[in-house]
Amino acid sequence: MAEVVSIPESGQRVDGSFPMLCRFERNREGRDFVVGDIHGMFDHLSALMADIRFDDTRDRLFSVGDLVDRGPHSHRALEWLDKNWFHACRGNHEQFVIDSDDPEQLEVWVQHNGGEWWIRLDREQRERFRARFAALPLALEVETDSGLVGIVHADVPPLITWDRFTDLLEDENEDAIFYAMWSRNRITGNCSAPPVQGRVERVYCGHTPIRETLSFDNVHFIDTGAVYSAEGYREARLTVVEIQPERHREFTINTFLPPLY
Repeated sequence: MAEVVSIPESGQRVDGSFPMLCRFERNREGRDFVVGDIHGMFDHLSALMADIRFDDTRDRLFSVGDLVDRGPHSHRALEWLDKNWFHACRGNHEQFVIDSDDPEQLEVWVQHNGGEWWIRLDREQRERFRARFAALPLALEVETDSGLVGIVHADVPPLITWDRFTDLLEDENEDAIFYAMWSRNRITGNCSAPPVQGRVERVYCGHTPIRETLSFDNVHFIDTGAVYSAEGYREARLTVVEIQPERHREFTINTFLPPLY
């Protein structure tokens, strides 16, 4: 199975900081997939992976972020991050965890953004989550047979290349970081939506729950609202997309129904 190529084994740079961008070599032995926002729906993800015959000795699964909140099994996120075939970028809900030592941020998160599970954790568990989520990059790059695939939680700013965007992330530019985790401008039509230029052939994002996956030229939004089954949304689905060797092949599972293995 292909390895992460730009990160020391510890995950940290020599100076102790964490990379904002992680690069992955082409998987020449198995398949690669990217999954939309999970939000604690790990049982359904496991069922979907069984359905597509995911092989954890050869295949890899990449996440657009938002592993936690609102769903029933947010506490299992670290268990998944420990799997050597699962790789995630940071979403805004991981950022809620990182910022939870601020009492005001904590109250808003727990009361309005699905962070109730957090109050059941002890201090040591909370510190483990904060440290692990703070180590997550803001963007991923995956080499595939059809070209380089970029993965980011929310979006890429319009009118700049992927290369410029990732350079800004590495420089810890606040605007680029905000766009990576929070922007909905492209998907809501609040800005022009040209294709993302540069080294990437296509980009996958989550963040904005939608009924069906949406594509704007080479930018694909794949958060199909899996967690909203808890609010009675019968069409809630979790989406996984094969990106290697298939260029783009979608698989879904209805999360309103109990997962079947």
